[in-house]
Amino acid sequence: MRFTRMAALTAVAALSLTVAACGGDDGGDEGTGAGSKTFEAGSTMERLNKAQAIKVGTKFDQPGFGQKGLSGKPEGFDVEIAKIIVKELGIPEDKIEYVETPSKVREDVIVNDTVDMVVATYTINDKRKERIAFAGPYYEAGQNIMVRKDDTSITGPDSFKDGTKKVCSVTGSTPAEKIKEYVKDVATQVVLFDTYDKCRDAVKGGQVDALTTDNVILLGYIAKDEGAFKLAGDNFTKEPYGIGVKKDDTAFRNFINDILEAAFSDGRWKKAWDDTAGKFDAELGDAPTVNRY
Repeated sequence: MRFTRMAALTAVAALSLTVAACGGDDGGDEGTGAGSKTFEAGSTMERLNKAQAIKVGTKFDQPGFGQKGLSGKPEGFDVEIAKIIVKELGIPEDKIEYVETPSKVREDVIVNDTVDMVVATYTINDKRKERIAFAGPYYEAGQNIMVRKDDTSITGPDSFKDGTKKVCSVTGSTPAEKIKEYVKDVATQVVLFDTYDKCRDAVKGGQVDALTTDNVILLGYIAKDEGAFKLAGDNFTKEPYGIGVKKDDTAFRNFINDILEAAFSDGRWKKAWDDTAGKFDAELGDAPTVNRY
């Protein structure tokens, strides 16, 4: 009888060790170690998981999406989306290195391997696809215009057609290119900086009349200084935000797309929004359809 009992205990212990060794393959782990995830040999996912580190390009100057906080790290919706992806790679959150990525260098940092992915209010378009690839979209914004609170002369992009108003945007951005279609003289009316913070300050100081970029970014500025700014008119474009990766890295792009679709349906996407840009009364809308081109 004693022998039978000991044999049973030994079998239970062996089974427990087997289950523990297989743990983490069900996708329910917390992404705390390289052994908790298994990826295809030679893939970007395997490389990053083994390294237990990742570099993410994002903005440092956009309230609600990617703005450097008191912690010294960027905070916002883009950052939370990045965290969702990184967790599925089995990499701890504190192993993320955030690299400031202004609009004009977003393709460069991907092509030059400065970062592993870019999550930075990055509008998907065909010109950019010539150099890099996009996962997503994970959000659709719209271009708008921000002016000083007491300005009633600008009501939309057509207000720049008379040639008397100056509008600011960021070098290399989609909004900077789009607004050129509405001005009389690009050289004198369109002012470009490397960050939106500089444009905001120029509007507030009266050096320019308006700042144009995506509505959600502008709403973040307005929420932080309601007495100074307001939107002028409605959105006049659609801007699908994607996650930039290497052009030929289809496996990594598909991996990210799978995560995004899961996050859309299981509540992680909405929570990321509610905790960040949603606090500025920006609308999340329905989950976009991932474009698996």
